[in-house]
Amino acid sequence: KNRLKPHRSQQWVIPPEQNANFVAKMEDVLSVYKRPYDPKRPVVCMDEMPRQLIREVYAPLPMAPGKPKRHDYHYKREGVVNLFMFFEPLAGWRTVMIRERRTKVDWAYCMKRLLEKHYPDVDKVILVMDNLNTHGLSSFYEAFAPKEACRLAQRLEIHYTPEHGSWLNMAEIENSAMARQCLSRRIPEKQVMEEETSAWSERRNEEEAAANWRFRTEDARIKLRRLYPNIDG
Repeated sequence: KNRLKPHRSQQWVIPPEQNANFVAKMEDVLSVYKRPYDPKRPVVCMDEMPRQLIREVYAPLPMAPGKPKRHDYHYKREGVVNLFMFFEPLAGWRTVMIRERRTKVDWAYCMKRLLEKHYPDVDKVILVMDNLNTHGLSSFYEAFAPKEACRLAQRLEIHYTPEHGSWLNMAEIENSAMARQCLSRRIPEKQVMEEETSAWSERRNEEEAAANWRFRTEDARIKLRRLYPNIDG
């Protein structure tokens, strides 16, 4: 199981003083994580990250006795792709979708694929994600006809992490694991990235690797009590 860890490059930025908006959204997300498993209303965490495509200029030298595989310092940049991570913690299931951009339309098409391919028969998907400008129901209306956009929007129940609270998104745990286990080498093109992330996801799903989330509302009210407004009376 995974332990709660942020990305190596990410600091746990938390507001320095009382912030009712932060604690309201934090407690909302934590209350979602306390819900029992319901196959008709699965809790799915979503996160995204860009990844550079890098092609080798010279072929790497293979391993030899006493010598590791060696790469030349020279490389060629082949652009950037965006990885959309969807993670259902209680089921130990995840999938990664790759797009060339991270626009509202890209998010909308990934969400449609998630709902129709992976969760066609559920009542609603309970979606936890960061509050970026591309992550909203309006994105469906920029990608699809109104009737279709409305149909997709009604299949979601959205819960946003607070600003400076993306560490509350369990999909970040999976992104961190994927970066270490799957993406720590030069990947030259989108197709190869799709093959690698798909194989990694399938292996993790077979293992039913789940997140060991231990941070609860009760913990937040003690450890982060400085964020809660002081109420007189």
